[in-house]
Amino acid sequence: MANILKMAAALFLLILLSGFIPDADKPAYLIYNKNGNVVSYQSLKVQSTGSDLVFFGELHNNTIAHWLQIELLQDLASDTTRSTVVGMEMFEADQQLLIDEYFAGLISQSSFENEARLWNNYSTDYKPVLEFAKENDLKLIATNIPRRYASAVYGGGLEVLDELSAEAKQWMMPLPVEVDTDLPGYQNMLEMAQGHGGMNIVYAQAVKDATMAHFILKNLEEKSRILHLNGSYHSNDYEGIVWYVKRDRPEIRVLTINTIVEDNINSVNQDRLQSADLTIVVPSTMTTTY
Repeated sequence: MANILKMAAALFLLILLSGFIPDADKPAYLIYNKNGNVVSYQSLKVQSTGSDLVFFGELHNNTIAHWLQIELLQDLASDTTRSTVVGMEMFEADQQLLIDEYFAGLISQSSFENEARLWNNYSTDYKPVLEFAKENDLKLIATNIPRRYASAVYGGGLEVLDELSAEAKQWMMPLPVEVDTDLPGYQNMLEMAQGHGGMNIVYAQAVKDATMAHFILKNLEEKSRILHLNGSYHSNDYEGIVWYVKRDRPEIRVLTINTIVEDNINSVNQDRLQSADLTIVVPSTMTTTY
């Protein structure tokens, strides 16, 4: 035993003298709170479980965000104190019939996928969520306004919505829609657009946010919670969808999650952590899905 200890000590000394230090572990992500403290996934899970509405803001091509979404959904579904409902920006409200028919077994998976106007990264990033919901009898709601109507607003302003049929209007928020164009997020959008689209670019974004809030609240019941998946820009800084939700139901317990990438996830400027209650920080070298 003494010889073994001597050999181990000698090896350790050799490593120090050679200047070789093994690489530290390379975490795939870290979760921060707004105070700049690293928190565990367990903390994210507990806070989500205690919330009425969880906005999981993603970068659409981020593999870690999509993996954590399905992990969180599985954990929330295992909590039987309340039912868990899934809401998704990636499905437009007029697709709800297809989703319901597929979940009820009335149409095949191939029929659903051929007709549902799926995002290009559906099979890798969103199909696991939808299939988990289907297999576990969870309600999944398509929350977004049909893209054709948001495009119409971009081209012709909010007044174009008044000309739509009653059937078309069932797939969006009630009219007229209130838009606070002074919200910093919308102002930043105007600045980034550099005049392209004028105020209509804000209106087009706002009808998406307002519609998602409308269908979220329509499906949020007393004994349920909703996990909503959306691009971070729809819920960051408690604007976008969150602004509409809180305007109508200020008592709802909302948790917001943001996803960002950083070169060094161990050192993040605290200003970048203020947009949400919790921020998932992923290395900038992480593989993306597109």
